[in-house]
Amino acid sequence: MAIPLNKTSQYRPNLSNLMSLCDVNYMMLLRLLADKEKVGEKRSFFISDFLTYSLEVNEVTRYTSLVTMTQDSSIGREKLSNNSLFTDYLRPTMVIRLYHDARMAEVISNQGIKQVKPRYDYPNQAMHLPDEKQQINLFLKEWLQLSLQLGQSRLLTID
Repeated sequence: MAIPLNKTSQYRPNLSNLMSLCDVNYMMLLRLLADKEKVGEKRSFFISDFLTYSLEVNEVTRYTSLVTMTQDSSIGREKLSNNSLFTDYLRPTMVIRLYHDARMAEVISNQGIKQVKPRYDYPNQAMHLPDEKQQINLFLKEWLQLSLQLGQSRLLTID
């Protein structure tokens, strides 16, 4: 998707594209959670010896659920263990809200962005893209596809 750089035209979010993306993410998340949606439950998907994705259920209500998806990379961890700021970048995290009545999943927090806005002016102080919300939800879709295609899972429960 091309983003116009002309100052006079503003980016307008394409709501139908975002909603269909959230629908797809919801369906993939349901497959990964496999009807094991209890608070505190964690599922890990081992992609390779160096890459793991984890899903943790944080909250379950009648119409919504809140899950956290984390990427964990063990590449070079021994060398970087004294630099926690850099190792945090090797462990990106997304908080996702599942809306069961609408059958949609939306990223509500990502890498320190507590609330992802539908549109950002550009340029901005934090250098967010004008379509940051769309990009983050596309990134979630890629994580989910990778977990479904290559991930081997093991169910972990917290007593």
